[in-house]
Amino acid sequence: MALKFRLLPALRYAVIASTCFKLLLYPAYKSTDFEVHRNWLAITHSKPLNEWYYEDTSEWTLDYPPFFAYFEWFLSQFAKYVDAGMLIVENLDYSSTATVYFQRTSVILSELVLVYALQSYISLRIENNRQPAYAIAMSIYFSPGFLIIDNIHFQYNAMLFGIFVWSLVAMKQQRFLLGAILFAVLLSFKHIFLYLAPAYFAYLLRAYCLDFSNFSRKSLMSAVRWKNSIRLGLSVILVALIAFGPFIYLGQITQLLKRLFPFSRGLCHAYWAPNIWALYSATDRALFLLFRRFLNNPLYAEDSASLTRGLVGISSFNVLPDVQPRMTFLLTTFYQLIALIPMVINPTHDKFVSALTLCGYASFLFGWHVHEKAILLVIVPFSFLTLNDRRYLTPFYLLAVSGYVSLFPLIFTSPEAPIKYLYTFTWIFAFYNVFDDLAPVRTTRRVFLLDRIARVYLLGFIPLLLFLALYDRFAMFKGFDFLRLMLISTYCSLGIIGSFIGFSWLYLFT
Repeated sequence: MALKFRLLPALRYAVIASTCFKLLLYPAYKSTDFEVHRNWLAITHSKPLNEWYYEDTSEWTLDYPPFFAYFEWFLSQFAKYVDAGMLIVENLDYSSTATVYFQRTSVILSELVLVYALQSYISLRIENNRQPAYAIAMSIYFSPGFLIIDNIHFQYNAMLFGIFVWSLVAMKQQRFLLGAILFAVLLSFKHIFLYLAPAYFAYLLRAYCLDFSNFSRKSLMSAVRWKNSIRLGLSVILVALIAFGPFIYLGQITQLLKRLFPFSRGLCHAYWAPNIWALYSATDRALFLLFRRFLNNPLYAEDSASLTRGLVGISSFNVLPDVQPRMTFLLTTFYQLIALIPMVINPTHDKFVSALTLCGYASFLFGWHVHEKAILLVIVPFSFLTLNDRRYLTPFYLLAVSGYVSLFPLIFTSPEAPIKYLYTFTWIFAFYNVFDDLAPVRTTRRVFLLDRIARVYLLGFIPLLLFLALYDRFAMFKGFDFLRLMLISTYCSLGIIGSFIGFSWLYLFT
């Protein structure tokens, strides 16, 4: 895939407009993630490699895979010329103007990976039939998720999803080896993409490593494409060795894995991701308050479920049975395996992207300690399917609106409130109309029967957000600080679960 330095005109103008807008956000709110990445810059620059995953001066220890650590080291080579103070590990919460500008700029420049990947995607279409590809690419590039999480809250998700989209493009071109290598690189940047690994594994096995046209009933081995299998295995192993090899040599792989997978964390993140467990936690909370009010049972005299107040590391409930990590693993695995069946039977690229989407859904809805930002693992792959079938639009709208609104609590400062509201709802209305115009018209009967209910649900966001905006003016809610987060999380979870059901029905049964 040759690098194209000349951007397509529409994409070039989009990048210029978006960049100018993001430059205005430099003084905006920045979360603790800003300090996290400043600390990682300092660790990788100031400490030898053998101390990277042991350094704990800050509570924000390095807990991403090695390629991201190498990326931070690369950035630090430029950071030292901007403000060397940001590279001192002991300078906790250091945020000079130069540091802020440098880190904000690094996010914008890293987004060029996504721009390149989207250009590659658009270029797959012939020139006179690129409208759908442009619409999908623009919906991803202008995603409110990237603006809120990366350009305000502060992370590098656009770059990572650029690698992901690039991998999808390679798979679409049937350049399976390149697609697999890119995904292996992605996993070595951020391990949350393991949620999507089952779909990659099954698709590569079925489409690249097996050929049932040569299958003999006497031997399954006759269907194996041995050269392809060896190439694939060696390529993935090579990527893993480049990333993890130095730490294996140093005997630190156990420590590294402890940082990557801190299983001591609780079922829910501090702000509940809008999934099944948000509903479960809210139900437990409601039952506890109800039982304490109307029953004299001493079991309900004290509130022991710190989880339902949003704290991390607690997994106990007051009324409902506790959820164990094994249960979340089994549920996630079960629904992911179901998603893989149609793709294994008919290994097309669209089936592959659908399986990726459902793997993302399953991990988000049923996983252990899921972050609300993981909703992008569902929205981005689903975006590539929206214009294949008009029936996908309703579940996609439910997903996108619920998913993006669920990110609003990440930005809780007043100056940024108009930005997140106006930007997100502009995106929703713009792409609602664009997708509605471009989606193919079907002559067959619609199968997704919840369109009207979905519209009522989406309109329900208006009174919900108005209530939350005026929440502090209601004296009766003082002392219920987590109620605001619980309301938005549980309401958004209804939309995402409805989207999951609708898309699953269309994928599995139509």
